[in-house]
Amino acid sequence: MEWISLISMWLIPIFIAFILLYGTLKKVPAYEKFVEGGKEGIHIAVSIIPYLIGMMVAIGIFRASGALDSLVGMLKPLLVWIGLPPEVFPLAIIRPISGNAALGMVSDLLAVHGPDSYIGRLASVIQGSTDTTFYVLTVYFGAVGIKKMGDALKVGLLADIAGFIAAVLIVTWMFGQG
Repeated sequence: MEWISLISMWLIPIFIAFILLYGTLKKVPAYEKFVEGGKEGIHIAVSIIPYLIGMMVAIGIFRASGALDSLVGMLKPLLVWIGLPPEVFPLAIIRPISGNAALGMVSDLLAVHGPDSYIGRLASVIQGSTDTTFYVLTVYFGAVGIKKMGDALKVGLLADIAGFIAAVLIVTWMFGQG
């Protein structure tokens, strides 16, 4: 396993050296292109700030208003009936919206229930098998000016639902329901 550490330590520097060497051989002004890319990156970062603020405010309002807790409370009998811990359901709602908020929820679930519990394992697998669909659409589509994102939203949410269902089935199959 020492060779894995060695590879991981040298992989990025070798990759950067390869790019610089390749650019030199192709007579590309590598430093100028690097600076140009940095300028473009700063422009994109500034252009997505309004979208980021909008998403963070919406998530904050949704959680702080108690709407999320109210929704979970209404669905609790159904969730218990189908065998899904109600503690994990908010993660399924928040994960497509915000990765950071979802990570905070996972951290809370792990702190309360433990990483080796059914809830801890399920939360971890959900975090890894779903994506931040609304975030991706809002920020990245907004940054490049795409306005019509209906089909991408449908596919992204369908993938999130599939990831959530797969996480529940696989964790239950592999570890049982705690």
